[in-house]
Amino acid sequence: MIGAALLLLALEPPPAPPPPASLAVAPLRFAPPVGEPMTYRVTSRRRARDGSMASYTLVYALQWERAGRGVQLAATLRRIESDARPELVQALTGLLRPLIGQTISYLVAADGGRVDMIDPDAQWARVLGKVQSMGAGAGQGEAKQVAGLLASLPPAERDKLATADIRALVAPANPALADGASDLKVEQAGNRRTITRIERPAAAGGPDARPPIEIATSWTIDTATGLILGERRATWVAGENGSERRLVEERIRDLAAGDPR
Repeated sequence: MIGAALLLLALEPPPAPPPPASLAVAPLRFAPPVGEPMTYRVTSRRRARDGSMASYTLVYALQWERAGRGVQLAATLRRIESDARPELVQALTGLLRPLIGQTISYLVAADGGRVDMIDPDAQWARVLGKVQSMGAGAGQGEAKQVAGLLASLPPAERDKLATADIRALVAPANPALADGASDLKVEQAGNRRTITRIERPAAAGGPDARPPIEIATSWTIDTATGLILGERRATWVAGENGSERRLVEERIRDLAAGDPR
């Protein structure tokens, strides 16, 4: 979503997409709960220089409706939650304030395999206009910088960034769950499918070598709807001199029934 895209740009550049995995075990259907409100929480947690973990959560209200042969999804950013230092929270909420209450509409293919913004030019013009106006009116350099970054992106990359959290929500469209690889553990219990993967990227040697890292990702999929109810991607760094490993960053996505409270 656009709010999550701005959050990524405000915190740091978005990471490269993970290698493809597999949706093995049983075929997925795409049947979202049309007409029923849902709450979608997208959380980013990072370790600060003082060793503490700071979290930022974007809380969205979702509504699915039929649209021809596909499904239309309306996503509205309701609020931002954070346990970071007050000055950091104020800077971030100020940056995203123009998006609170704004509805972004997406069209999802009937099989869930494709997600597109509806009338992206008009939606981007509205969002960029609000961010630029806020930056100019308040003299906020961060808002001007982010607006400039978004405006300079090629349309395809900008739309890809804005739909990333929706593609992560719809299992058939999720790039991390495409057919192909076998480095997974898959478990099925009723309509719940749990997929987990552990990655250990090779560490560079030499004087600038960094401690080894481990990336653990898990997805919980509702195979009756094709929606991902939960995702957690945690990055750990090996401890020095035999000390315990440390969590350095984490991304959590949660989907639940009902309006945000």
